[in-house]
Parts: sequence; structure tokens; C-alpha cells
Amino acid sequence: MTTARTPGHGPLTGVRVVELAGIGPGPFAAMLLADLGADVVRVDRPGGPGLGIDPAYDVTNRNKRSVVVDLKSPGGPDQVLGLAARADILVEGYRPGVAERLGVGPEPCHARNPRLVYGRMTGWGQDGPLAHRAGHDIAYLAPTGVLGMIGRPDEPPPAPANLLGDYAGGSLYLVVGVLAALHHARATGTGQVVDAAIVDGAAHLAAMIHGMLAAGGWQDRRGANLLDGGCPYYGTYETADGRYMAVGALEPQFYAEFLALLGIEDQGAARKDIARWGELRDQVAARFKTRTRDEWTAVFDGSDACVAPVLSLREAPHHPHLAARGTFTDHGGISQPAPAPRFSATPTSVRTGPARPGADTADVARDWDVPGLLPSSRIPQRKASS
Repeated sequence: MTTARTPGHGPLTGVRVVELAGIGPGPFAAMLLADLGADVVRVDRPGGPGLGIDPAYDVTNRNKRSVVVDLKSPGGPDQVLGLAARADILVEGYRPGVAERLGVGPEPCHARNPRLVYGRMTGWGQDGPLAHRAGHDIAYLAPTGVLGMIGRPDEPPPAPANLLGDYAGGSLYLVVGVLAALHHARATGTGQVVDAAIVDGAAHLAAMIHGMLAAGGWQDRRGANLLDGGCPYYGTYETADGRYMAVGALEPQFYAEFLALLGIEDQGAARKDIARWGELRDQVAARFKTRTRDEWTAVFDGSDACVAPVLSLREAPHHPHLAARGTFTDHGGISQPAPAPRFSATPTSVRTGPARPGADTADVARDWDVPGLLPSSRIPQRKASS
């Protein structure tokens, strides 16, 4: 059977998104929508926010277009409202109340466009005692119980970059929310506000763990459980060259294969005997120290032992499996993750590099029919109809 492929650049082709520029989870969510084919217009502020890197390398702004609007100028809010009037989704990541004070909150946007999905990305959410407080990924994770699950029991919880809070608990939940609300808007003609808070999303990610905790299958402390490093056949081990291998041999058949290839078949009974886990961990650690990471990778290659080398960011694109799938791509000389997930009928791609602030103002004004974005001298002239 042949799957018909539709024209365009992803399943969201034709969807219009306004992104009010920020940093972190908002831009990443908008990048994901852009990767999926949406026409994302990023509204940058003059001299706008950045990551302290050259905008040419900020891949979270790929597949987007940019206009510059000064929301504090007399005509600034109306320019954004003009875009909102023609958009399906708007994404903002200000503290609660800021968009309202700037004149681009949900009320004036919905007055222009009742079908608009208004996505709000924050750490603490739109209400609650901490709603107006500053914060970053690690502080949002801390009160949810998620940060306290991670790490060794005799060491402080580590900072998991900003992947778990900002992007998993924040961006991904915002994207799910605005797409669900878009489905509702197209069915009913009514838009709504989506309140995506990192604390809510991060807590939600731990749903299975809460079930295990209630059932008595999870201890409420670090390094004492099957999936948190407490189990000797689910964790990481140092190799002879100071690198690491990751082990996830949970099921009996995978565990048996793991022991055989590691050369400690006599430890089969230790799988379910928690009293022997310390001894098992020591033996596994000692064995991994006898060879380099690449040598162990060759040993476990082609097996179902669930063992893999721990690679660096620069090494990852060269992993044979990831290279074969094209998990990473190169665009404009920048190696970066390719869009995900994959679609059989509406394939996605990196179409353009990072949007330069303000570079697309004229094109957006024309394509979205918002001439107010441009000074009167630059408004594209329409041809008279014949």
C-alpha cells in the first residue's frame, strides 16, 4: 500500500502561529510547531531577549519568520493584535498580567479573533501564591517532587540541564494543549486560553511513579528503586577509559543476556534478591572497568542486553543508528536534531535557519495582510483588479 503524500512541509501546514518572543520553553514550543509545518511569526522586541549567543546559531528559531515590534510604543499593541486577528494560535511566556498590561492579553486578542487559541507558558502558572515570582527550571522542578527523585542518595539532586522542566514539563505540554484547543476551536468556532505551567507538566510526568508509590512499589527516597539508580542492572557504569555505559536490563531474558556478555553468569539469582544488589553492583562495576567504552560497545553490539554507550553531544550525530535514521541533520553548517516525530504523509524538515530579528517584516505584512507592521512608505502596493 502506498501512502499519499500531501504538499507542504508538515501536518500543520496552513496553521498560523504568533510567538511573542522570550527565552526557553516558549521558543522551543514554537519551534516544534514550526517544525510541524506551521507558519510561526516570532514577534521580537527591539534589541530583544537572547541566550547570549549569536542569533544565527539559535536553532530554536529555525523554520520561523521574525518581525520586530515595540509593544511599549503607541502603535505596538495594535500591530500584534493585527497578527492575532489572522492567527490560529498565539504563544506568550510573560509573567502573569504582563501581556494584559502591554495590551495584548487574551481579552483584546479574542475581541479581534474569537477563534484564537491563546497559549500561556510559565513556570508557576497563571494563579497561585508563587504565580508572580521569578524562577527557572530547577526551582520549578523542586516542589513537584520530581527533582528529589533524581540522583544518588548520598549526594544532592543534580541539575538535569533544563530539559525536564522547561522542555518536557513546559514546552511539550503547551504544544499538546494548544493543538487540542485548536481542534476544539475548529469544531466549535471558539478559542480559549491554555495555561501551561512547568510545575503542572513536571508533576504530570511522574504519574506512573505516584501510582507505584501508592501501591507500595516505590520508596519515596532517591537511589532505592528500580528506575532511579537503586537497581544495579538499571544505571550507568564507568569504563577503563573514564567513559560510561548505560544499562537497562530489566526483564529476565535481557538480564540473562547482559550477565552472559559481561561474563558474570553466576549472578543470575541476584536479580530479585535486593540483599545481593550491593554485591552485584560491585561486580558489574569491576567488569566494566576492564575495557574501554568502545570495546564494551562492540561486545554488546547486536544483543538484547539493553546496554548502550553514553555519548557526548558532539558524538551523538555519528552513532550508527542515529546516523542511519537521520536523527540529526545539518542546516547552514549547524548540526542539530531533526524535527520529530515523523509522518508518513506529511514529512517535516528544517526548511530555514534561525530567523533573524525583523528580517521578515515585509513578507509577513504581505502574506498575513497586516500592512500596519510596516511604515506607510514600505506598505506593499496591491495591483488593481482587472
